[in-house]
Amino acid sequence: MGNDPALAMYEAFATVYDDFTHLNDYEMWLGQTLLPVLRSHGLEEGGRALDVGCGTGRAFPPLLERGWQVHGCDLSPAMLEVAARKGGSVPLDVADMRSLPHLGDFDLVLSLNDSLNYLLGDEDIVQALTGMKANLAEDGILIFDVNSSSAYNGSYSEVHEVQHGGSRWMWAGRGEVAPSIFEAEITGDQLEPVMQRERFRPVDEVLDAVRAAGLQLLAAHGMREEGGEILLSAPPDEDRDYKLIFVAARDQRPA
Repeated sequence: MGNDPALAMYEAFATVYDDFTHLNDYEMWLGQTLLPVLRSHGLEEGGRALDVGCGTGRAFPPLLERGWQVHGCDLSPAMLEVAARKGGSVPLDVADMRSLPHLGDFDLVLSLNDSLNYLLGDEDIVQALTGMKANLAEDGILIFDVNSSSAYNGSYSEVHEVQHGGSRWMWAGRGEVAPSIFEAEITGDQLEPVMQRERFRPVDEVLDAVRAAGLQLLAAHGMREEGGEILLSAPPDEDRDYKLIFVAARDQRPA
């Protein structure tokens, strides 16, 4: 864990993360788009939710405002320190999702906004999904996302600037630096240069991991933005959509 690239990145990135990602609208994304999808699969509001890879807690407000009891965990202590300083009573744990402890039996387990993309090893995603399944209540629902091939071929080949609150940062994509591994460097104010590395996993690989973890797929959607709105469609399309959303539950079918 100590040499993990994602841990090194977010320990350095934590203090500016919320400013760097200020355009991410979690109320629109999670509260208004994804939670209704989960309700269509029988999820009731106001249960217990575990946010795996919660970072600075950006996803907490849409859940708390709808009556959810939220528990967060993340690999980075520095990110959790920022989450804790925002106040509230959300329990927070330092945890590696590849060896996720049993933190409770949750009605909803979510792992969003690139968290699974940072798992670079071949078996990492199966280990992570197996740990998430172990934290699901009997009728609980898991939702997670991964980036599409078009997202990697786009953003990881670009250079762009982010400005907020009088600070400025540069994102410089370096493309595919190893098979299926994409890299970018982030530099700027109040930040030592950090390297972001993510792994592209095609839909078939993700679905294989879902089955290997003992989960049953309930839905798979592609996500894209058009005209300031977030649109979901099924089946997902790697070329059209920038994120792929997967909804799963414990596999309770006869062996």
